[in-house]
Amino acid sequence: MKVPLSWLREHVDLPAVTAHEVADKLTAAGLKLESITSHGHDVKNVVVGEVLSVEELTGFKKPIRHCMVEVGEAEPRQIVCGASNFVAGDRVPVVLPGGVLPGGFEVGARKTYGRLSEGMICSERELGLGDDHNGIMVLPADTPIGADVVELLGLRDDVIELEITPDIGYALSIRGVAREAATAFGVAFRDPAAVELPAATEPAYPASIGDPTACDRFVLREVRGFDPSAPSPLWMRTRLTRAGMRPVSLAVDVANYVMLELGQPLHTFDKAKLSGEIVVRRAREGETLETLDHVVRKLSTDDILITDASGAISMAGTMGGLHTEISGDSTDIVIEAAHFSATGTARMSRRHNLVSEASKRFERGVDRELPLVASWRAVQLLTSLGGASEVPGVTHAETEVSPVRIAIPTSHPGAVAGVPYSHETVVTRLEQVGCVVEPGSSPAPQRGGVDATGVVSGGDTDGLLAVTGDDMITVTPPSWRPDITDPNDLAEEVIRLEGYENLPSILPKAPAGAGLTEAQRLHRRVGRSLAAAGYVEVLAYPFVGERDLDHLQLPEGDDRRRAVRLANPLSEDEPLMRTTLLPGLLKILVRNVGRGFGDTALFETGLVYRPVEGAPAKAPVLGVDGRPSDDELGSIESALPRQPQRVAVVLAGEFERSGWWGRGRQATWADAVQAARLVAGEANVELTVVADQHEPWHPGRCAAFYVGDVLVGHGGELHPRVIEAYGLPPRTCAMELELTRLEKAMPGPVEAPAVSSYPIATQDVALIVPDWTPVADVAAALRDGAGELLESVRLFDVYTGAQVGEGNKSLAYTLRFRAADRTLTVEETTAARDAAVAMAADRVGAQLRGA
Repeated sequence: MKVPLSWLREHVDLPAVTAHEVADKLTAAGLKLESITSHGHDVKNVVVGEVLSVEELTGFKKPIRHCMVEVGEAEPRQIVCGASNFVAGDRVPVVLPGGVLPGGFEVGARKTYGRLSEGMICSERELGLGDDHNGIMVLPADTPIGADVVELLGLRDDVIELEITPDIGYALSIRGVAREAATAFGVAFRDPAAVELPAATEPAYPASIGDPTACDRFVLREVRGFDPSAPSPLWMRTRLTRAGMRPVSLAVDVANYVMLELGQPLHTFDKAKLSGEIVVRRAREGETLETLDHVVRKLSTDDILITDASGAISMAGTMGGLHTEISGDSTDIVIEAAHFSATGTARMSRRHNLVSEASKRFERGVDRELPLVASWRAVQLLTSLGGASEVPGVTHAETEVSPVRIAIPTSHPGAVAGVPYSHETVVTRLEQVGCVVEPGSSPAPQRGGVDATGVVSGGDTDGLLAVTGDDMITVTPPSWRPDITDPNDLAEEVIRLEGYENLPSILPKAPAGAGLTEAQRLHRRVGRSLAAAGYVEVLAYPFVGERDLDHLQLPEGDDRRRAVRLANPLSEDEPLMRTTLLPGLLKILVRNVGRGFGDTALFETGLVYRPVEGAPAKAPVLGVDGRPSDDELGSIESALPRQPQRVAVVLAGEFERSGWWGRGRQATWADAVQAARLVAGEANVELTVVADQHEPWHPGRCAAFYVGDVLVGHGGELHPRVIEAYGLPPRTCAMELELTRLEKAMPGPVEAPAVSSYPIATQDVALIVPDWTPVADVAAALRDGAGELLESVRLFDVYTGAQVGEGNKSLAYTLRFRAADRTLTVEETTAARDAAVAMAADRVGAQLRGA
């Protein structure tokens, strides 16, 4: 919202303050400042001149005129000008030599086209009044010669631009901002809507409301004999331009001017193009409307329309129809002002991707009491500026809407802010907002219903909302504040007007005994360990599409294809909630590789969403008029999917970088398995690694991870088809574990291991096993056979070749032994080693190499 300071001062007795000081006060009141633009402060030496004579110069590629202009000095000025829209006798703005135009453009006397030019005759754009550069600006004939154009036209002004959030739609008007400024400075406010309306006699053009959920007030007034050629006055064009709107014609400019001034959008119809009664209703199946932007729109049955006997003539509160628009021949005009459904207008605007100045205001909530005032203001302007005559009477169709009444104790704002406010302060601030405050409250207050217009209507106690406490008051919010619907809204108004800067900064006290849960601690430990191992954490969107599941090569019937579908997805290509973390990670990897980061190791921890068998297809939508019952909460809970916590990693390129120190090492499936072991180590559980076949991994390079008998995840190298589908680097690897299952498998409190002060004894052993034998099975057999003296088992070499025979492999392990109470003898360590080898021979058929 762009607010010219001069327009604001018409309704507020502001002290001698700058635009920046006004903006600071408005910001403190909760209106966000976007910018401040100054106009005309650098303009000087621009006066009104009268054209005495015009001589057409020939011999040039474009029309050139040499003019004699009287500017109130002893001698007329001679000025060369290229515009041709003025004649001798016209009064025009003239920049004299030494004058300055907006932007610091200095004008001097110079010789051009063979003649001396002592100044410059100006257009509107050159004066900073608009974009019109088609010709010279011609002033009214009675404008005094030699008058200062800067003062005459009000060129010096400051425009404050505010960002208006959805909850303060009243501030999309000079009226709304002026009220806030008056409160901020503690000065008088002159409400432009506080006018005396003529007594209602007979109806004007016939109209009715066909759907009360779409519109609860509809007003029509008429004027006749309007002069369609009448220009908009300069002051109106200037204000519209400064407020960010383009002047079009007098009828359109009047509607826009009233909208900016009061906040009530208007629409004007050419009466000659209307047929039959006007009805406000919802669209019917198959209806269309060609709007003012020359687009034929297919209408939805939820769209709100203004119709006559011919059908739709306007999309209510959004854009008018082309058939009934005001044209250069329109003399009889019907002015429409209404209060349309905020939610209905917002949905229609978004459905058709059609955002207008009117829809911005209606979807934020317009003052329901304005249609009569705004339509009368438009009639006054059209009659005074366009030569029209008023048609007595007004059409006023409305549906009764009970006002919201809220009962609160005066201590409630202080309880919310943590700062005590007196009874008088609370009442005064609420009255400044425009509320009607009455002492006491009803004995049994409760919330009323909310109708389709978004207005809180009466329940058992006339829409009374309440919190309990001492010193109760009952507050009726003003009609221009439809956003005030509950006690906390009132508390916010008191707090912001008292000043957010006056609220103390107090750190909340942490309750005793609270802290991170075990799941939260595990989540943090896992993140730290993976980051320390060289992985970079990323966050992906939790949305996927069917194409992502196809790219993972998931077979039909795979549980991961059963996904929760969003009712209102951000993208139609990704309407599902993820059942695995891999699609998001793989897309991020592709993005990094595309930007030149081919050696990448990423990880993410997050929730996946797995539908529960037999759960309702949709969660119930509950009302907001009270706390849900236990049964209602249970119905919501039963519709929710399972949301286990998972961790996943992806690796591509070099895991260990090349450099002057030597060759690096490419990431392999073993790194993905090691990442799983890191995560399991943080959970203090033993991870069993078993070869498996599971999409999207390569069938020969895929590992399943178990804790006991519980499957907790998979890892390895991705299938070549998956790599091709996503456009990943060759041999990309990935791992995914379910942290929720790891947490359940975690033992009790971790005990610090006993550290022995006695020396360690090592024994190396090389075993020959069939090449299909899992390494993990061999290590488990050695561990079980060695007994309690064994401290660790480490595989340090794998060999295949002629020395161990075809179809075999040699696994070399280092066994470390240590006792807590003594130094082990050679005999003890040898016996433990032999027992370990015997167990491996028994379980997996291992043979001692060289035996």
